[in-house]
Amino acid sequence: MDRNIQVSRLDRQAVEDQEVEIVERKGIGHPDSICDGVAESVSRALSQLYLDRVGKVLHYNTDETQLVAGRAAPAFGGGEVVEPIYILIVGRATKEYEGEQLPVDSTALAAARDYLSEAIPELEYGTDVVVDVKLGEGSGDLQDVFGEETQQVPMANDTSFGVGHAPLTETETIVYEAERALNTTYHDDHPELGPDVKIMGKREGDRIDITVAAAMVDRYVDGLDEYDDAVESVREYVDDLARGYTDREVGVDVNTADDYDEGSVYLTVTGTSGEQGDDGSVGRGNRANGLITPNRPMSMEATSGKNPVNHIGKIYNLLSTRVAESVTEEVDGIRDLQVRLLSQIGRPIDEPHVADAQIVTEGDVTLADIEADVLEIVDRELADVTDVTRSVIEGDVSTF
Repeated sequence: MDRNIQVSRLDRQAVEDQEVEIVERKGIGHPDSICDGVAESVSRALSQLYLDRVGKVLHYNTDETQLVAGRAAPAFGGGEVVEPIYILIVGRATKEYEGEQLPVDSTALAAARDYLSEAIPELEYGTDVVVDVKLGEGSGDLQDVFGEETQQVPMANDTSFGVGHAPLTETETIVYEAERALNTTYHDDHPELGPDVKIMGKREGDRIDITVAAAMVDRYVDGLDEYDDAVESVREYVDDLARGYTDREVGVDVNTADDYDEGSVYLTVTGTSGEQGDDGSVGRGNRANGLITPNRPMSMEATSGKNPVNHIGKIYNLLSTRVAESVTEEVDGIRDLQVRLLSQIGRPIDEPHVADAQIVTEGDVTLADIEADVLEIVDRELADVTDVTRSVIEGDVSTF
């Protein structure tokens, strides 16, 4: 198949070599990430429901899920939630197929409950957080494009694009790995750290500064001294982690808005700022690769919650990242690579309107030296595009 794949030189410095770099990651307990996580969990559950009941994934999307913040009264030793967080699962779904009613709403609510229980264990379902579901029927024209007839490669549901890049810079790696480590390995031994961990990385020349916003859970902290110890422990942990990824100078600050004299600190009842005035929406946080990277082109599409069969806003953002990672892992001499995939509504998703790979090479390596290898890998990954759908439904890939 003759796919429209373009390989060219990227007309800028590699991000790693630019003077200023900014990178952000919103942790799993951030209100925006909560919406991403709920929407994607519901998406996977609906896909599985459809596969179990009718043998194929029907039309749906849950990528408009919203979080309305609650109100809480945290206190050392344990406070309380005064008004619960409200989460509204919004989107479209097929609720009847060939005369059979499908339990779409109850499936969505169960998936949301299970996700929240795992991701934010201090958040009591039904009291600290209330979840509602409003899934309407899909529009007829998009259902037609979705393709009720079984076919090997689905048709694109939209004219849209996805963007990916590789390899990650040192700053990107530190920001991503620090949040994941804090919310897994570190949290296992430090229950006072809530999952709402936001990390901002800034590199100026050869100095990397990491700013961490870490929600502390009040019932594990008895007073200001213990809180201060908890903050310092996070700082030391992130500092040590960062130095494992870079030889550059590193500085780490945690909870910089705290005012000890006024007794104003980042203390929460549930471990998320969503309990106290911080709303959330799908798609306002991390991109498909888990980062927010203003030094690079990004798609504004919300990846989480979209249908994984033919929704380009999901598939091409995940696929472009996979393509970029595969190319840089298999081809030597690439300093920086960005991949842009553009669809055209109604075309097979393995035949993008254009697949554009732009490269900064290392040293004496020229584009001509590696172009053939890059073309081959991009073509291979496009041919295997339906594996993205499988990976998403099985939960093998993160969308935020």
